[in-house]
Amino acid sequence: MRHTISVIGGANIDISAHLTANYVHADSIPGHVALGYGGVARNIAHNLALLANDVKFITVFGDDVFGNLCYDYCQRIPLDLSLSERIADSRNGLYLCINDLSGDMVAAVADTDIINHITPDFLRSRMVRINDSSAVVADANLSAEALAYLFQSCEAPLMIDAVSTNKAMRIVDAFNCSLKPRQLTLKLNKAEALAIAECTEIENAASVLLNMGAQQVFITLGAEGVLCCDASSSELIPAIATSVINTTGAGDAFLAGAVHALVGGMTLSDAARFGQKTAHVTLQSRQAVNPEISKLIF
Repeated sequence: MRHTISVIGGANIDISAHLTANYVHADSIPGHVALGYGGVARNIAHNLALLANDVKFITVFGDDVFGNLCYDYCQRIPLDLSLSERIADSRNGLYLCINDLSGDMVAAVADTDIINHITPDFLRSRMVRINDSSAVVADANLSAEALAYLFQSCEAPLMIDAVSTNKAMRIVDAFNCSLKPRQLTLKLNKAEALAIAECTEIENAASVLLNMGAQQVFITLGAEGVLCCDASSSELIPAIATSVINTTGAGDAFLAGAVHALVGGMTLSDAARFGQKTAHVTLQSRQAVNPEISKLIF
């Protein structure tokens, strides 16, 4: 059965450098540079489409050459862009990263100011159609005000990706200025969870997040697996052994897989296991989204 899922957040052009020699600070290093399509929300939307969902992608595109490239590519996936907008005189979101010989990130720069055009008013004018979905997914590239509006107004199950330790704090601000959401799932990595919870133990961080108002929490731990918990249970799901080519997009793929599974009626722990499968496939690709995800089944 196909489900309609709304995804809200950034759509970037990714410029990825993969080193073929050891990283040396302040030096030119041999490697391969590739241009691709990214953004946390865009990656999630793309993966959900590969998993045979109907995806409404709500974002803003720049009117530059990168914006045109990104818009055309999203249409070809295909994603429903009827609730998106092209912003005049604006740069499209850009993400530049450098990965070392093992595929791990050395450094990255995100130029995503255009996302500030997704305001509460922007969302309010689209909320009826957004709520006509089996689930709503958003990334913390959105402002705290926009996240708070979703907390208050989202009638469908809401899933939030924390994005980074800095942007994860917007989730705290959103909790502080809104009513508790009806049904919220948070996906964070270890650093993001500890930063929000202001503690040093991951189990304590999960409890803090649940007490804040989340009903379900996924905390990804890299090679250690993923901790999934709700008010009645907590389980550590082991990682799948993987030969890593590129880590970019793996967390986005995890959340897409978990959302797909939850909407399909799977339990929290089984959703985490399916998310591990989608992340496993993504880690084996140089791009942020691996088309092989379309071959996965529950």
